[in-house]
Amino acid sequence: MVKKLLLVLVLAGMTGSMIACNTTEGVGKDMKSAGNSIQNAADRNK
Repeated sequence: MVKKLLLVLVLAGMTGSMIACNTTEGVGKDMKSAGNSIQNAADRNK
C-alpha cells in the first residue's frame, strides 16, 4: 500500500513538473539547474 502511494506521488510530481515546463527541453533545463544547485551546495559544505 505504501509503495503504491509513493508511486502515485512520484508520478504526480513528475507530471506537474512536465506541465510547468511545457516542453522536454524545459524539463532538461530545470533538471540541469537543480543539479547545479546541489553541486554548488555540496561544494560550499566541503
